[in-house]
Amino acid sequence: MSAVRRSLGAVEPDRTRANAAPELDLWPCDSPDWSRVVGVFDLETTGVDVTSDRIVTAHVGVLDADGAPARAESWLADPGIAIPEGAAAIHGITTDQARRDGRPAPEVVAEVIAALRGLFDAGIPVVAYNAPFDFSMLKYEALRHGIEPILAPAPVIDPLVLDKRYDRYRRGKRTLSVVAQHYEVVLTGAHEASADAVAAGRVAQMLAERFADGLPATAVELHARQIGWARAQAESLSEYFVSIGRLDAEVDGAWPIR
Repeated sequence: MSAVRRSLGAVEPDRTRANAAPELDLWPCDSPDWSRVVGVFDLETTGVDVTSDRIVTAHVGVLDADGAPARAESWLADPGIAIPEGAAAIHGITTDQARRDGRPAPEVVAEVIAALRGLFDAGIPVVAYNAPFDFSMLKYEALRHGIEPILAPAPVIDPLVLDKRYDRYRRGKRTLSVVAQHYEVVLTGAHEASADAVAAGRVAQMLAERFADGLPATAVELHARQIGWARAQAESLSEYFVSIGRLDAEVDGAWPIR
């Protein structure tokens, strides 16, 4: 994965010494096979309630082993409701723009589902950052429009779950922008569906490389492990909320869909 690999500075051997030390390989393990071709998926929406808010933009694509887009599809939908100013300020799509240039929501939802099904049927894992949000939003949109939903998406790779698992004690936020910067992945145009999807895919590939010696070898096994990791992370967060007196906070550990 040469395009996304980051060198930490290999040690140059001292040729003047009789027993010169060999050059150090700081990442001796090959990345798991699943990281060589990954699907990517992201939604931008009218809000954060997966049961009642609507899809505004969507992106489904494929990245090759170097993190380069090998396939990409993007959609702009007319969600059928007004886009709140707060949401428009984040992703840049206004109600007028969505009504003028967007396609009917049922068509967009059906095409996004078809694109994702195609990836899953081909055995390509789909990367989605904070996967339960995107897959749950898509499920409820499908039910709203009488479209058969994806009820059990698999295999899914969630860089948020992996980052929390393998770098548990790192301080700071875990938003995609912050995590991408931590793993030296460029994210230009944050909160634009295609930019976020591609960045999340590259973060997943960097995680696969950085923690290759501890990650499951197959996407199917990794998917199963993430179910338990996400549940444990939610339980830990719930305990923290209790400790600071936020007894009304609700944390759902279901993954990758709710």
